[in-house]
Amino acid sequence: AAARLALTLAARAGVPPARPEGLGAAVAGTVPGRAALLAAVAVTAAAAGAGTLLGPYGALGSAAAVVLACAAAQALLRHCTRRFGGVTGDVFGALEETAATTALLVFCLLP
Repeated sequence: AAARLALTLAARAGVPPARPEGLGAAVAGTVPGRAALLAAVAVTAAAAGAGTLLGPYGALGSAAAVVLACAAAQALLRHCTRRFGGVTGDVFGALEETAATTALLVFCLLP
């Protein structure tokens, strides 16, 4: 869910496509800012709710996994936007993999 959320945040208004053709152009800027924020809150809350099944700190750890996954993806998005001038389909793939890997690392590192 964190990886898919990273894609939603990357498709928000204000994120330009790198080229006029391709996947980046098809989805860049299609998600309104408010909808992206609502999606982030909903996914974080759902992760925290599901995390309560993992014990007393599960909710906090699950929410942290989503937040840190999105933070890592946003850092990569900023870098790619500066470097390429916008997003491409490959950038979206890299964002998804970065977010998923970060979330898994958070789960592995938390007690």
